[in-house]
Amino acid sequence: MTTIVEVCVSEKKGTVKKPVPEITIKEGYGVEGDAHADCATHRQVSLLAIESIDKMRAKGFELKPGDFAENITTRGIELTKLPIGTRLEVGDNILLEMTQIGKECHASCEIRKLVGDCIMPREGVFTKVIRGGKAKAGDKITIVKEKANK
Repeated sequence: MTTIVEVCVSEKKGTVKKPVPEITIKEGYGVEGDAHADCATHRQVSLLAIESIDKMRAKGFELKPGDFAENITTRGIELTKLPIGTRLEVGDNILLEMTQIGKECHASCEIRKLVGDCIMPREGVFTKVIRGGKAKAGDKITIVKEKANK
């Protein structure tokens, strides 16, 4: 089963995110109270699989959800295998559409400074918010539309 492991926010860009009990995701905007929320971007909500974090843990690093600045840490879904345009239903209400896989890591990346590597540029995904709502650890994630490859 695909679920949310943790939901996280940060007040400043370029820092790790802190786990919180629940987040409010606003349509066309992102996570309320998060530094990366912005209606003008296609990267409104970020996701990273716990399996990706576990790869770094296996190298001896002590890491937790939010350390790679993701809003939602997932379990049981290979995010990077899904094509751009895939829609994910989060919980009972939220609808996210994948817009980008990976990103360019900026020079001031806090996690890169700490451990020498950051997996977000390779394994993180970004989404825009089609329908908002509330999300918390334990909520299910369902692929509702996988864009056909052409």
